[in-house]
Amino acid sequence: MGQHTSTGLRGRAIRVGLDVGGTKTDAVAVAPDGDILARVRRPTGWGDEAVIASILESVAALSQEGGFAASELGSVGVGIPGLVEPGTGRVLHAVNLGVESLDISARAGEVLHVPIAVENDVKAAALGAAALRGDGASMAYLNLGTGVAAGIVADGLIWRGMHGTAGEVGHLSVDPAGRLCGCGQRGCVETLCGGGALAKAWGRPGALPVRDIFDAAEAGDAHAIALRSDLARGAAAAVRILVLSVDVETVVIGGGLTALGDRLHADIVETLRREADGSAFMRSLRLDERIELLPSGSPAAALGAALVGASDSAPVPDKEIVSHG
Repeated sequence: MGQHTSTGLRGRAIRVGLDVGGTKTDAVAVAPDGDILARVRRPTGWGDEAVIASILESVAALSQEGGFAASELGSVGVGIPGLVEPGTGRVLHAVNLGVESLDISARAGEVLHVPIAVENDVKAAALGAAALRGDGASMAYLNLGTGVAAGIVADGLIWRGMHGTAGEVGHLSVDPAGRLCGCGQRGCVETLCGGGALAKAWGRPGALPVRDIFDAAEAGDAHAIALRSDLARGAAAAVRILVLSVDVETVVIGGGLTALGDRLHADIVETLRREADGSAFMRSLRLDERIELLPSGSPAAALGAALVGASDSAPVPDKEIVSHG
């Protein structure tokens, strides 16, 4: 990882990572040996000023919770939904946060006086999931949330591709006659297994529409059964795409839909097995054995952000080295 050697930063050791979500910010403080010293969750504000305030308040809460002084803070990493401009700390089009363009690194750095790196939240979570696994094997992190995207980690690096779109499996069309996607295509993977698309297709009120779909399917509701099947088919397609395109050893599934737990995992496994029945080649890939769900409450995204923040004073445009502590 990059080492900060300026006089003002020498000796600072605490790495902070923040996963800034649409409703909450999950933040961790990481010791030099990789142990998590403290973890806090706070509401995320709406709009530029509130997002910056959420970041600063989370860092202050971590300092109090972890018992460390501001002088011990060496770096801050921020994982955030939206497009992060390569080589900068600016996020664009973070629509779930009410942010169109915000230079997080400059704004928060004015107060914290440490290097601040900003990364897309899914890519940060991929780094964190790889570090938590600790085995060095290639993996993809498949995020099933309101939308669908993935981060790819191979040879200890997170791969972005030429223009940062590597892992955007949610917008691969698998059914040209399917539902219209927000990206303008039809039948994208995201229209099958994205929480937002499923809630829209369900069309019934409820705080947790996808859980309602699963419950209704188990009660025999035909519409719910079809949507639950769509979710499994879409997730299975994403797994196949990731393995066939970059041949990762493991696909770790995270995101809000993993709150469904074993019900979701079992559906995806059964679908992968059924859809491989007619192909000896697909059976040989053992896709059903190469997926796992990120444990509920995992700090992967915030930990990954801390690793990004510690890597350098700014994000690396093409690749990011994964630290295993």
